[in-house]
Amino acid sequence: MDTPERLTEMIAVQPGAVVSQTLVKNRGGSVTLFAFDAGEGLSEHSTPHEAVIQILEGTARVTIGEQLHVVIEGQALRLPAGVPHAVHAETPFKMLLIMLKNEEINA
Repeated sequence: MDTPERLTEMIAVQPGAVVSQTLVKNRGGSVTLFAFDAGEGLSEHSTPHEAVIQILEGTARVTIGEQLHVVIEGQALRLPAGVPHAVHAETPFKMLLIMLKNEEINA
C-alpha cells in the first residue's frame, strides 16, 4: 500500500466467510482489514493488547464485556486490553482493526 488506496476496495466479502488482509505488522502492533458475510463473526475472545475497530461498510454487533454495541459505517470503537469481546455481522461488513501492543513509553 505505497500509493493511496480505498480500503473498501482492497478486500471483498466472501459468502459464508470472514476474510482478513494484514496491511502493516511490526513490534508496535498491526493494521488489518476484515470482511464478514452477514451472520458470520468472531467468537468471544480477549487479547493483551488494546485495539480500535473502524467500520468501513455495513453494520456489526460488537460485545465488549457485557455491553452490546451496534456499530455502523463510519463509526469506530475501542476494544480495551484484557476485556473479552466478540464481533458479529448484522449485514455484510468491512472493518479496519488497529491493534496496539502495550509497550512502556520512555519520555
